[in-house]
Amino acid sequence: MEFKQYPSYKNSGVEWLGDVPDEWDIYPFWHLFNRKEITNKTQEQLLSVYLDRGVILHSEGGGMVHKPADNLEKYQLVEVNDFVMNNQQAWRGSVGVSPYKGIVSPAYLIFSFNKKICAPKFFKYFLRDKGVVDQFMIASMSVGTIQRQVKWHLLKTIQLSIPSLIEQNTIANFLDTETARIDNLISKQEKLIELLEEQRKSIISHAVTKGLNPNAPMKDSGVEWLGDVPEHWMTPSSKHLLEIPITDGPHETPNFVDDGVPFISAEAISKGKIDFDKKRGYITPELNAIYSKKYSPKIEDIYMVKSGATTGKVAMVETTEEFNIWSPLAVFRCNKNKVLPKFLLAVFNSSHFYDALVLNWSYGTQQNIGMGVLSNIEIPCPPLKEQAEIIQHLDAQNTKFDKLISTQSQLIEKLKEYRSSIISHAVTGKIEVREFGA
Repeated sequence: MEFKQYPSYKNSGVEWLGDVPDEWDIYPFWHLFNRKEITNKTQEQLLSVYLDRGVILHSEGGGMVHKPADNLEKYQLVEVNDFVMNNQQAWRGSVGVSPYKGIVSPAYLIFSFNKKICAPKFFKYFLRDKGVVDQFMIASMSVGTIQRQVKWHLLKTIQLSIPSLIEQNTIANFLDTETARIDNLISKQEKLIELLEEQRKSIISHAVTKGLNPNAPMKDSGVEWLGDVPEHWMTPSSKHLLEIPITDGPHETPNFVDDGVPFISAEAISKGKIDFDKKRGYITPELNAIYSKKYSPKIEDIYMVKSGATTGKVAMVETTEEFNIWSPLAVFRCNKNKVLPKFLLAVFNSSHFYDALVLNWSYGTQQNIGMGVLSNIEIPCPPLKEQAEIIQHLDAQNTKFDKLISTQSQLIEKLKEYRSSIISHAVTGKIEVREFGA
């Protein structure tokens, strides 16, 4: 699909807009939107604005949205096609046109459109464009380390360039079709990655429960999730394989600072690694010294998420850099005379072990698993030499799968980049799509 530019452009007179199509108009923000503040609608469903998804049902936030207040009287009414802006996170793109009727936090700004010149379906794309979001940044003032509060006297003067109402709908129709096509391609690649991950887990599960010798004599392990294991293997409780009892991080909420010792929690356990970009924040060296009396990270420690949506996810410490952890992470420190850390990690990554964890979950406000349960769960344990052979085999398999998954992931990223680019170019007039979206 090839796109052309508009026949002619004009200088908008606005630095950030640059040249815009001749027939497009330029309006200040206040001319396009009407501020709304309707409260005392406590019977309505809760909504939230999610950074990458726009306006969503609060129940679909996956634990990544703020807990609502006990008293909802000051929560504001949002109607279908209202524009909702997280007052303190708009500068990051936490905005959206709502497909739902509901209520949102008093910290949000709600606007209805001037429907004489605005098509909400166009603005669904337009208002999340990076150029527009950058203007929300300029219209915000710093509040703490990661929050900036939108100021109305700055927001209302932002200049925006839009086409006619008819053309807005045409562009939106084109983008609906094109993004659906791209999303379908992305979904197919993601399903392929899921299949590869399932195949990887199957190979891991077989290796850590049956070994590499298909002719090895087997015995009933007496452990439901393990079934038969090679007869020379042991199946001790995990606590008998560890150097120290299973522990976790502090149960209090620390005071975060602008710089210091990285402090991580469940969200940092990602794809079998510790992602320090997803740290909760920094704590002072003095506070870290206090927390380290309970637990101080050591290379080859294994972390397992024990509460929340990602319960059961694991990662191994691969750095000697100083950091610390919060209470949602359980710590396993292997006695290397009994079990190799990479072997225990492989056991934890097996589908059979995960299924056993699920059977032992308890549920409150979220799923969780107790450290007592983790301490007593049985682990397949071959001799150390055989553990090393299994690790070597799995390393080779993981290299193969990593390469395949990386190829698919790169394709997904290219599709996402194209998706963002086509939206941006269409809603800012860099390309003309009228012939495709009619």
